[in-house]
Amino acid sequence: MALLFLHRHPDIDLLGVTTVFGNASVDTTTRNALFLKREWNIPCPVARGASVTFDPSRQERPWPTFVHGHNGLGDIEVPATIDLPTDPRPAYQFIIDTVRANPGEVRLVAVGRMTNLALALKHDPEIAKLVKDVVIMGGNFYVPGNVTPVAEANIHGDPEAADAVMTASWKVVVIGLDVTAVTTMSRTYLADMAKVGGPSVQLLSDLSQSYIDFYGHIVDDGMMVHDSCACVYVVAPELFDAIEGAVRVVCGGIADGQTIVKPNGRHFPPNEWDDLPSQIVCTGIRSEATIDLIRDVILGK
Repeated sequence: MALLFLHRHPDIDLLGVTTVFGNASVDTTTRNALFLKREWNIPCPVARGASVTFDPSRQERPWPTFVHGHNGLGDIEVPATIDLPTDPRPAYQFIIDTVRANPGEVRLVAVGRMTNLALALKHDPEIAKLVKDVVIMGGNFYVPGNVTPVAEANIHGDPEAADAVMTASWKVVVIGLDVTAVTTMSRTYLADMAKVGGPSVQLLSDLSQSYIDFYGHIVDDGMMVHDSCACVYVVAPELFDAIEGAVRVVCGGIADGQTIVKPNGRHFPPNEWDDLPSQIVCTGIRSEATIDLIRDVILGK
């Protein structure tokens, strides 16, 4: 849904898609990105991303097949291979080259683990000065996590990468569970979109069905549209409320992956939070308007 939104919004020039391990292996997520590129006629390149965490010593966790299916797309029928090439560069290098070719213009939208961004910073720290901003779907600040009591899935999947991204000297906007968990689309709403949206939106509906089923214990016959909320912020930040402050990610222990904000204006004795950049943390959202905007963009209204 997020990808189709970015592709179809008239004010967005989608420069590229990078893949990463997370919902499935990077082989699978790259295949899925190429599949959607083909089915939705997306012209931009796809670059294969990281296959392991930023700290390679981290123990691998099993893929969340109970959420996204064994193929990462709700177990709809997807060919084993897609006859389209990936960009020859690894995702981190694709990011570096794209940012340097468009200084001050690129907005990085990260809706998975932050590994590719952390690797880009590691290989070329100066890009932080050249990026317009980084909009992240991940984290939770004043609500519980969704994979542990304190951690959200994207951040928990690679905490070291997320902490590197949050503390870098670029502008970061964090769209976390504080806003995405209250922004839901019902099965009926999506079905109505598919009725008028043609095969492309029907595909979106088909691959979302098992995801909606997964949310049955939380959402009344619907799903949280986590990633799409981050994309909506890019074009309609007025739909969000936010605070500003330094952000850190806990790396290790029972709070592994927890995101913490030190709001601007709060003062403490000298500590590890000093001299960190102030980032934007979204804490509120106009949920109904967000859902309607997603619909209108995808349907080309």
